[in-house]
Amino acid sequence: MKKTIADVLVEALLNAGIKRIYGIVGDSLNAVLDSIRRSGKIEWIHVRHEEVAAFAAGADSQVSGSIAVCAGSSGPGNMHLINGLYDCHRNRVPVLALAAHIPSDEIGSDYFQSTHPEYLFQECSHYCEVITTAKQMPRSVTMALQTAVARSGVSVIVLPGDVAGLEAANLPVPEHVYHVTQPVVHPSEQELRKLADYLNQDKKITLLCGAGCAGARESLMQLCDRLKSPMVIALRGKEYLEYDNPYSVGLTGLIGYSSGYHAMMDCDVLLMLGTDFPYRQFYPEDAIVLQVDIQSSHLGRRTKLDYGLCGDVKSTIEALMPLLTHEHHDKHLRKSVDHYLKVRKELDELAVGKPGKKPIHPQYLTKVISDAAGENAIFTCDVGTPTVWAARYLEMSTNRRLLGSFNHGTMANALPQAIGAQVANPGRQVISLSGDGGLAMLMGDLLTLKQHNLPVKVVVFNNGALSFVELEMKAAGFLESGTELVNPNFAMVAQAMGIEGIRVEDPAELEGAVERALQHDGPVLIDAVVNRQELSLPPKINIKQAEGFTLWMMKAVLNGRGDELIELAKTNLLR
Repeated sequence: MKKTIADVLVEALLNAGIKRIYGIVGDSLNAVLDSIRRSGKIEWIHVRHEEVAAFAAGADSQVSGSIAVCAGSSGPGNMHLINGLYDCHRNRVPVLALAAHIPSDEIGSDYFQSTHPEYLFQECSHYCEVITTAKQMPRSVTMALQTAVARSGVSVIVLPGDVAGLEAANLPVPEHVYHVTQPVVHPSEQELRKLADYLNQDKKITLLCGAGCAGARESLMQLCDRLKSPMVIALRGKEYLEYDNPYSVGLTGLIGYSSGYHAMMDCDVLLMLGTDFPYRQFYPEDAIVLQVDIQSSHLGRRTKLDYGLCGDVKSTIEALMPLLTHEHHDKHLRKSVDHYLKVRKELDELAVGKPGKKPIHPQYLTKVISDAAGENAIFTCDVGTPTVWAARYLEMSTNRRLLGSFNHGTMANALPQAIGAQVANPGRQVISLSGDGGLAMLMGDLLTLKQHNLPVKVVVFNNGALSFVELEMKAAGFLESGTELVNPNFAMVAQAMGIEGIRVEDPAELEGAVERALQHDGPVLIDAVVNRQELSLPPKINIKQAEGFTLWMMKAVLNGRGDELIELAKTNLLR
């Protein structure tokens, strides 16, 4: 049998170390699927929605540290990939998407399922090219893989179904399909000296650290000690920096702590390291702002910048340390840490459950999960309130991971990401913190857990509403509308799919339910009925938000919904 273009593609993927592809079959993928079948070396992870395939590939890449692959059939199939690929691209994880296309001789004829994928994927990829001839392979796929790895993002190969089945050209597939390099990148000595001049002054310095600080933990501890600086952590930096950190004063932003907010607002110098924290209203207005980022395009795009440098955080700190000669006082650090400890105590006091007092507080649910989970557990969290509670109550450690849609902010990411994380790490505990709205959006892929026997533990924060959206409406003074969810008993839905389902309404039953779920050898869904009225307020409440809440309360009473005010008070004021 003669080698086809699809065979060359699969051979290149095998040489790249690819062991699995996430997707849904379709006739435009027939030649590729047949080549995968004949190779016997790549597993096809059959999901129920292509969006899930892209999310899962992104999570796989994040936890495995290698490139991952997803695929979609022509037209709607590859369009379904787009939202998940946007998330991968914005999370800066290398993913290759195989977007099948209509027959090549029908392109431009408004054929069945016709789209222009080379345009559709442009904004969520670094590389997107159409394969039309045999001589483009394997060069195109090697360029796609190298670009995704080198630029930490998405590459797309568009492959018409008929072209995939054509006889391949006699061009060898390289043994090393892509090359991972780890260059040492730090600013020049002149730039470092200028940065040191800013830091060698008797000023209060605060660090804001993000995901770009991965691998730089020990260097950051030394820097904080030298500068006597508190460390505010952006959400994507939580998994790398929060644990065993005497300088941490928590997160800032919409889901952060007041201690993190004030540590930034009270400083004279803000040093941003490996973060692209987007919320401009949470930056200080009068402080000197310095920034170090491996992406020079990120410098100064969030707030006014006094000095910016291009470099990776670890190498830059190591080169900077000998130039820091000033002895700083620790008053700013001690004040910020004391504030954080007070805030942390107040937050922990909210994470309680009293037997018979229904519904369950989501803080308590998250703390119970955090306390019971394994030391190397991988957590995923849906956007909205599951992300809020994960940020505030999940304890990280050296080996724990936390994945979410922290840059793209899409619903329904937690279950798909848990699928990819579990496939890539079959021996690790994977826990999805799913909102009821998020789970319902892509609930069909609970069947993927069953079909592939993935022991993911899905915890549903079931409050019958899009509760974070409700909070935003209240803060803006609107009566919440269109946010209520008429939910099924999710545990019974899981059981109907052949998955262990546990429903919990009483806090007294929660610890036992979580323990039972984590010990179960297979997928489990915990349907936890949690309080809809729990407020997850940002650390900074501005005048407009306060006015908005007042206006909402007045509207609620005038519209005969005063009982909601009582429930809100019971939940948040009378505990």
